[in-house]
Amino acid sequence: MKYQNLDSYQTPKGFRGRSKVTVQLWWIVQATLFRLSPQMLYGWRRFLLRSFGATIGKDVIIRPSAQITYPWKLTIGDYSWIGDEVVLYTLGEISIGANAVISQRSYICTGTHDYASEDFRIYAKKISIKDKCWLATDVYVAPGCTIGEGAVVGARSSVFKDLPPQKICIGNPAKPLRDRV
Repeated sequence: MKYQNLDSYQTPKGFRGRSKVTVQLWWIVQATLFRLSPQMLYGWRRFLLRSFGATIGKDVIIRPSAQITYPWKLTIGDYSWIGDEVVLYTLGEISIGANAVISQRSYICTGTHDYASEDFRIYAKKISIKDKCWLATDVYVAPGCTIGEGAVVGARSSVFKDLPPQKICIGNPAKPLRDRV
């Protein structure tokens, strides 16, 4: 079996989706103007994200402690909420529907490495969180997953496969428990 040999690792050309300068500028803006903004300045944070290419809907609430890796790979629908210390690890695209809630400390992770490749190849897969979903506190969502419309994912659950619409899902891995009433 081959294990990673990190001296052969290379980030694929264009993987970040913008120049190194733009990436660094976003990280500086996020660490200062975004993160240090007063909590009530949701419009300011929406403006900053849109300025860096994010598609952000009407009246979206994003807390200042949320972290977005590459905003140009992020879409959030109208009236959605992104809680404290949520990580939107946008190595790939993340699409969050309208009226969706991503609660505090959740981690939405589009990227990982191929552990079977000697060069520890990095890759990303889109995550879709449909309209009216609620991800409770500290939920992990793995690359390539879709969470169906109106689904609820219970606190501290881990999502490794698509979840159906209108279900309450819990566990590690998260599985449907019952219908959402």
